[in-house]
Amino acid sequence: MLTEGETIASDEERQHAEPEEEVTRSGVVNMADFDGTLYFLDEREIEYLQTEVDREYRSDLRQNVISILLDVFEQQSAAQVRGEVSELLDVLMVHMLSAGQFQNVAYLIRESQVAATRAPDLQPALAQQLAQIPARLSAPEPLTQLLQSLDEAATLPAHADLLALFDQLRGPALATVLDWLSRIQNVRLRPMLEDAAARLASQNTADLVKLIGSTVPGVALEAAKRAGALKTPAAVGPLAKALQDGDPALRVAAVQALGEIGSPSALQALERGLDDADRDVRIAAVRALSARAYRPVVTKLDAIVKGKAIRDADLTEKMAVFEAYGALCGEDGVGALDALLHGKSLFGRREDSELRACAAVALGRVNTPRAQESLRRATSEKDVVVRNAANRALRGGSATA
Repeated sequence: MLTEGETIASDEERQHAEPEEEVTRSGVVNMADFDGTLYFLDEREIEYLQTEVDREYRSDLRQNVISILLDVFEQQSAAQVRGEVSELLDVLMVHMLSAGQFQNVAYLIRESQVAATRAPDLQPALAQQLAQIPARLSAPEPLTQLLQSLDEAATLPAHADLLALFDQLRGPALATVLDWLSRIQNVRLRPMLEDAAARLASQNTADLVKLIGSTVPGVALEAAKRAGALKTPAAVGPLAKALQDGDPALRVAAVQALGEIGSPSALQALERGLDDADRDVRIAAVRALSARAYRPVVTKLDAIVKGKAIRDADLTEKMAVFEAYGALCGEDGVGALDALLHGKSLFGRREDSELRACAAVALGRVNTPRAQESLRRATSEKDVVVRNAANRALRGGSATA
């Protein structure tokens, strides 16, 4: 038990003792200082506290600020308060875009639209103001600046951050995204931009169809490709017009898109590609029609096979035409093909080797007994090109009944 003197002495010692050092919020607490106290924490508790402190310092305060502002927006019904919050969110988005905080921008856009649906008694003008936040990002000028900076960047932001940002783009962004797809240089950025283009195209098919007629070549080209990938029936008219008026690259894309759509009206429009002035367009058209087994085109192919223009075409185009003709003509085309393979002119001259070899390939596609017989006769030809083509065609399959 302490005597009165000892107690007083202790009080005096405390009065003259050095003041304890205060620990501010920014200071570091040395846990060893508490070793001798009654309330010293064990190692597990210390580790927990350190983990929580680290987590607090690593947390993104920007996202916390956005959440607080949106909570205020939902809970405070005064128009002035909500208007100020909307303006602050708009300013925050611009600053975070400039700083490359794309994940936070995506969070702001996504959660602001949720807040607009949950806020009670929300005035239409304020609802419209919140709706403009994603629209600002999707506008041509800011989106162009963003994509240009990303395309020129030595290192890209995190993949997840960019995907989150692109997911918040709206319909007006489609034209800008398609334009950049046609000229982007950053190979790491391209797949993410293509995903964004596919999503925007599927959600805004009416805008996509209009963009096929864009005066910007890259936009029209990408729009035609997307319309084909989506098999959009409404795109047949604009694609047919592009096939008639577009440049060669757009006409090829229009042909491929019409073939992918594959509706009767699309295939009818596709027939015009067989008469195109560009060789690549003609080849793409005949292959697309063959892939769709579009038999109404046989009459036109028959005229091409028997005409003079095909004789001046290169081997790739000849092969494409004859393969399509053989796949579609059936037994009715064997006579014309046999005449090309074995026939002679008035002066005893045969067709050139390439054309006769193509006829042999077509007969192999027909693959009927009569076609097989014509090919067997060609296996004794002196012309090695024709002989080899006939043998390959015979090995391609057995005759059908």
